[in-house]
Amino acid sequence: MSAKVDKYAGKLAPESMLVDVSRLLDAYATLQPDPAEASQRVAFGTSGHRGTSFDRNFNEWHVLAITQAICDYRRHKGIGGPLFIGVDTHALSRPAFESALEVLVANDVHVAISAGDAYTPTPAVSHAILVHNRDHRDSLADGIVITPSHNPPDNGGFKYNPPNGGPADTDVTSWIQQRANALLESRLDGVKRVSYPQARRSSLVREHDYITTYVDDLKNIVDFDVIRNAGVHMAVDPLGGAGVHYWGPIAKRYGIDLTVVSEAVDPTFRFMTVDWDGKIRMDPSSPYAMQRLIGLKDHYDVAFACDPDHDRHGIVTRSSGLMLPNNYLAVLVDYLFRHRPQWNEQASVGKTVVSSSLIDRVTKRLGRKLYESPVGFKWFADGLFNGSLGFGCEESAGASLLRHDGRVWATDKDGIVPALLSAEMTARCGKDPGELYVELTHTLGKPYSDRVEAAANAQQKARLSKLSPQQLQSTELAGEKIEQVLDRAPGNNAAIGGIKVMTANGWFAARPSGTEEIYKIYGESFKSEAHLKAILQEAQKIVDAALSD
Repeated sequence: MSAKVDKYAGKLAPESMLVDVSRLLDAYATLQPDPAEASQRVAFGTSGHRGTSFDRNFNEWHVLAITQAICDYRRHKGIGGPLFIGVDTHALSRPAFESALEVLVANDVHVAISAGDAYTPTPAVSHAILVHNRDHRDSLADGIVITPSHNPPDNGGFKYNPPNGGPADTDVTSWIQQRANALLESRLDGVKRVSYPQARRSSLVREHDYITTYVDDLKNIVDFDVIRNAGVHMAVDPLGGAGVHYWGPIAKRYGIDLTVVSEAVDPTFRFMTVDWDGKIRMDPSSPYAMQRLIGLKDHYDVAFACDPDHDRHGIVTRSSGLMLPNNYLAVLVDYLFRHRPQWNEQASVGKTVVSSSLIDRVTKRLGRKLYESPVGFKWFADGLFNGSLGFGCEESAGASLLRHDGRVWATDKDGIVPALLSAEMTARCGKDPGELYVELTHTLGKPYSDRVEAAANAQQKARLSKLSPQQLQSTELAGEKIEQVLDRAPGNNAAIGGIKVMTANGWFAARPSGTEEIYKIYGESFKSEAHLKAILQEAQKIVDAALSD
């Protein structure tokens, strides 16, 4: 990240930086959004609706309206099975769960909540939906995950997963978003609701043992025998997230040498080291946020962490420390397609347009087809569901894959499985993922990558999202001829909401932020750091010129 690093980055946050949880919860219950303000309306991005109660963009009214909209959508689509619901460890997640349950029960929805009110990771919800639907095709299930992912402690988030188990597609979220905002405008007229105690006593609510069902099934996607027999010494930091009570049962169930370095759960996340920009952010791919685990790298063969809803992974190796997400994903693709003989020989590799081109090179060497999509894991759900994708990944350390036998595992991101696979490949290959990455780049080239941000108002962001290749005047980028300019993803011809420019040895992609007044430029070079810097500098000039026309 090419930006000024905060003075507290990599250090424990001072008390003054910690969120006031009681104020946050009070704001959730008492502050109401103004639907006339765009920033306070329901808005589904790539991962559901997110916000903070302080800014009136994640309050009780939002959750009530979204949940009612989901109930209306279920009726509209004839979805009559149970709804699996998961909750992470953010402070706003629990009250949002209570609000959602009040509406779900009032709408006669059968709800599967976690046994003992345990936290539930995103992949466990996706897994539960798919396992149910495999045997109940006449009564399909869907799900809700209440999480803002790795976002700061004052954030809340709300995601809907339809019966395919993955993140809802744009047509689904648009329907729910429109209905929810109409409910906000009507001051919740049309929202059905019972009290929380009444909802918990309802026969519509049952407890589901997410932990046991998920953990027992892991043997069908991870080779624990090879990990155990090789004696791989592992550590995991749950970062105070929803998988905190999953790792102990995994270690016990499969007899592996796995140390959980912390089981602390605190809604202020005071145990986290501060991220690069001075915010507390539970990002397992950030070296600033991962200081605790990086400091332990020499004590373990491999170590890993996951974000609060455990749909992202971070890999720390003895040989190279914290791996960049793109680097580990490339190694993982290379490993999996060589060691999953039961997978369909036609199964493709899925990646987003801003993921490393090293994945392209690995895929080509494997003789597999590449499926390149816009940003958002929803684009991989159908392919993982039907087995046409063996693996799907995002540059932000998100991935999912098929079971050993080639059947679907989870169609949402699963941080737990890729983390455990770092131990499987260490055991089988006798080298950790960092060493395997070095070998890979000796053959296929070493990528240099970064991301920068620039200010952009709403009008400029809208213009960037609709930018066409014809609007770019440049023919060269960082001394190389521009070979291709894309505004649609090659894999599915869907609009990427920005633009991607490619040369023989590098590329950049520019797209507007969905939540901030900025646009982001992703860049990569297979030549040098200097070449990467030139790509990013010229990219910003190219984009700024296009936006000023």
